[in-house]
Formats: sequence, structure tokens, C-alpha cells
Amino acid sequence: MYNGRASALIERSFIVNSRYWLIFVSGFFEPFFYLLAFQYGFGLLVKEVVGPGGQTMSYIAFVAPALLASSAMNGAVFDSTFNVFFKFRYAKLYDAMLSTPIGPFDIAIGEISWAVMRGGIYAVGFLGVMFAMGLVSSLWVLLLVPVALLLAFAFAAVGMACATFLRSPSQFDYIQLAIMPMFLFSTTFYPITVYPEALRIVVQCFPLYHGIELMRGLSVGVFELGMLGHVAYLVVMAAIGLWATSRRLGNLLMR
Repeated sequence: MYNGRASALIERSFIVNSRYWLIFVSGFFEPFFYLLAFQYGFGLLVKEVVGPGGQTMSYIAFVAPALLASSAMNGAVFDSTFNVFFKFRYAKLYDAMLSTPIGPFDIAIGEISWAVMRGGIYAVGFLGVMFAMGLVSSLWVLLLVPVALLLAFAFAAVGMACATFLRSPSQFDYIQLAIMPMFLFSTTFYPITVYPEALRIVVQCFPLYHGIELMRGLSVGVFELGMLGHVAYLVVMAAIGLWATSRRLGNLLMR
């Protein structure tokens, strides 16, 4: 996911975001505030739930990995959609890059890599909060970081491909229309067993669900064969998104 030409885009993104660091870190606070709200609010009403492998765990420990996954998703989607759209449609930044050795595939790799880095930074910061709040019961929880990177990669790749289809800023409502239901219904706040069988199938199609299930299992050191399916889903999603992004950029910029 990295090459020398793509590194120029990563360096540029780093320099630009270093000037607006408050906007950059703001994406971390939303899931953090959710975590605090459940710790001192709803978590006092719901003491324990059944987690991965049938283990009983506190409600806040059940929700925390899901919020970490959501944080990685949000960071990646923001960079790969909003930022890419304005660079592509208004700043015409990518058109200028094509006058250099940088090509469409390099642009896709560079922008997606930066979005993954942003999602990873959010994940590391949130994991530190989980340690501080005593929500870590296994060292396997350290694997949540690479899972967050994979999740961010998958969403960034697909998000950037979607951004090339947007024609106006008002169409970002479609992005939110996809992200918000995933956040609310991908077992973020309750187990999938609360749904009727038909709805479970729908929820299991959501990419965030697979990230949450992976993180939730790893957070308590539970390994199941189904985890390989979650990983495979995200890998395939990332590969399709990367292919679609590079193809769309090639068609739009090289014509």
C-alpha cells in the first residue's frame, strides 16, 4: 500500500493537517464522549452482557471495542471522501499531479494510506483510553490496532471510490446516510441476537459489523474460526475499493 511517489501525497497531507491539528484530532472525541456517557450513564443501568464466546462482561467493556472500530471508520471516511472531493472537484490538485511522475494509482495509494494512518491514530488514542479506564483484560487487545488499520483501509478505499461519483457537496448526505445506520445497527451497542433472523443477515452484510466482531473478540482474548471470515470480508472490500478508485481516477483524469 506504499510506494515512493505515493509518499509525496502522504507528506503533503501531513504538512497540511499539522496546521489544522484541532480538526484532525476532533474525530477522536466523539467515540470518547460516547464511552464516558456509557460508563457513567447507561452503563450504570446495564451492568453485564454476554460477550464473545459466551463470556459475561461489563456493558462498557462490550461497547468500547465497537466504538474503537467506529472511530477508525469515521477517520478514514472523512479523509477519503470530504477531503478527496474538494481536491478533485475544486482544487484540481490531482490534475496538477499528473504533470509529474505521479499517476492515478499513486494518487489512490497515497490518499488511502493517509486515511489509514488517520484511522490508526484514532485507534491508538482510543486504545490508550481503554487502558486508562481499566477496560483491557487481555494483551491480545493490542491486535485491535492492526484490525483498526485494516478496517480503515477498507473504508478509505471504498470511500474514495464513492467520492469520485459525487457532483456537489450536498451529495455528502448520501455518505452520512450509509455511515449512520452502520454505526447504530452494526451491534455497536447490543449483540446481534436481539435482531430477528432476517435482520441478522442484513446486519452481517455491514462492513462495520465485521470490524466490531473482530475487535470485540480480540479484546477478551476469544478466537473463533469465524474471525477469518471477518478478516476475509475486509480484505476483499479493501481490494475492490482500491481497484475501483484507481480505475475511476484513471478514467476521469486521463481522458
